[in-house]
Amino acid sequence: MLLYLVSFAAGAFFGDIFFHLLPEAGDGAVGWSRLASLYSMSGIVFLLIVEKFIYWRHCHYPTTKDHPHPFALMNLIGDGIHNFVDGVVIGASYLVSVPVGVATTIAVILHEIPQEIGDFGVLLYGGFSKRKALIFNFLSAAAAIAGTLAVLAAHIYIDAISDVLIPFAIGCFIYIAGSDLIPEIQKEGNIAKSYMQVILFILGVAVMAGLLLFENKM
Repeated sequence: MLLYLVSFAAGAFFGDIFFHLLPEAGDGAVGWSRLASLYSMSGIVFLLIVEKFIYWRHCHYPTTKDHPHPFALMNLIGDGIHNFVDGVVIGASYLVSVPVGVATTIAVILHEIPQEIGDFGVLLYGGFSKRKALIFNFLSAAAAIAGTLAVLAAHIYIDAISDVLIPFAIGCFIYIAGSDLIPEIQKEGNIAKSYMQVILFILGVAVMAGLLLFENKM
C-alpha cells in the first residue's frame, strides 16, 4: 500500500507545483524571473546536499542498542532538516493564501506518511528500540512545526519573504517528487500494479486541481 500512497503523493506534489505554487510565484512582486529561477534551483541544490552529505554514512562496527549505526543518527538529522524545510514551505504557502496553504499541507502530509514509516524502519535497523525510535522519529517530525513558526515570525519583519520561499518551495517539491518519489514508482514491474500507480498519480494531480475550486471560493 505504501507504493500506492507514494504514487498519489507524487501526483499531489506535481499538482501543487503546477496548479498552485507556480501561478502564485508568477503573480508575486518578483514574478517568474531569473531571480525566481535561482531561488528554485537553490531549493533543489539544498536538498541534494542534505541527501548526499547527511543521509548517507557508513560504520564498520556492529549494530547494538548501545551503538546505533551512524546512518540512523544521520537519518534523524537529515530528516529533521527535511521536515524543517517542509514546515518552511507550508508556512510560506499560507502567507500566500489559505487555499494554497491547504493544498501544500496535503501534499506534504501525503509524502510524509510513507517517509516517516520508512524512517521508523531505518531507526529500528540502526539499533534503536521501538520506543526510542518512535520518540526520536516524532521529535524529528516536530521540526516541521518549528519551520512553520519560523516563517510566520520572519514574515513580521520581512514582508517579501514569500517571494523567495515560494520559488524555493517549488525547487524542493520538484526534487522530492522527481528524485525520491518517481524512482520508487518506477521500481514496480507488475503491469497491473503499475496501472494502479499511474491512476493514483493522476488522481493526486486531480485532487490538487480540484482544490482550485476551494481556492476560487475564498
